Amino acid sequence: MKVLVTGAAGFIGYYVSKILLSKGHQVVGLDNVNDYYDVNLKFDRLKELGIDKDEAKVFNTLCKSSTNDFTFIRMNLEDRIELPKLFTAEKFDIVCNLAAQAGVRYSLENPETYVDSNLVGFLNILECCRNNAIKHLVYASSSSVYGMNKKIPFSTEDNVDHPISLYAATKKSNELMAHTYSHLFNITTTGLRFFTVYGPWGRPDMAMFLFTDAIVKDKPIKVFNHGNMERDFTFIDDIVEGVVRIIEKPTTDRITSKELYKVYNIGNNDSVKLLDFIKEIEINLDKVAAKNMMEMQPGDVERTWADVDALIKDYDYKPNTSIKHGVKAFIDWFKNYYN
Repeated sequence: MKVLVTGAAGFIGYYVSKILLSKGHQVVGLDNVNDYYDVNLKFDRLKELGIDKDEAKVFNTLCKSSTNDFTFIRMNLEDRIELPKLFTAEKFDIVCNLAAQAGVRYSLENPETYVDSNLVGFLNILECCRNNAIKHLVYASSSSVYGMNKKIPFSTEDNVDHPISLYAATKKSNELMAHTYSHLFNITTTGLRFFTVYGPWGRPDMAMFLFTDAIVKDKPIKVFNHGNMERDFTFIDDIVEGVVRIIEKPTTDRITSKELYKVYNIGNNDSVKLLDFIKEIEINLDKVAAKNMMEMQPGDVERTWADVDALIKDYDYKPNTSIKHGVKAFIDWFKNYYN
């Protein structure tokens, strides 16, 4: 099976590409390698997939790995000229769209970036799927779409009409756009609402990374809402297992039953107190963090918790990595990567 993975230099995209390759699939990875965070981390992920850094720097040129069936192209999703050419040339079976401008707080200061990547870029993906008979579009949504919802755990049956950040609004828009294309053009689409993913090779703007980096450097960590927060922290291995199961499962039954459009939560099916999460980091670093207790950030929410029953039922999804194991795996990687 030939799969396009967008956001392949990103955290989740790197792991999805890696697992698909290990299962014998052909993978074309796409990423614009923007400077939202350290590009060296992105190029190092690509290096793990067999792609030369200097070759990966060139836009709109396919770079082939010498070690596996992976090809990489540096491209912007919003490129209306080059993206359709890529689809026509490569003839993908499945598209896994993980590329997006991420970050809730960043969206408060750079809204245009989110419109370009998350709305224009996603429309281009949908149009390319429509015009190239793509069998299944799997795409990243976000738990942030739940916004000010009070009901716990969050269910895909809940109303999500009150996002509190532009990032969340773009992700909700993606779901609506996918629904429209499924309805009008018979495209099978699956949206995945990710819940606080962490683990080795994780993003430097996420809590896990920020806390660890600050503690190692003897700097205080920022603890928002005075620590009165809970998150459905989900280890990367559990996330990727779920994504790959969805990619590999035939969509015949959904086509027959005309259930072309689906949205799932994908998380750990649990909620962990932020201070307990920090405590686990302290244990693994053998250092106590200096904590700056702060007010809640604009666009943030107090608690997240995923109801993943539907994903368990339809794909036998089994998140089973404990915080203790997951934090240790990240800290071990962090120490090794940064010496």
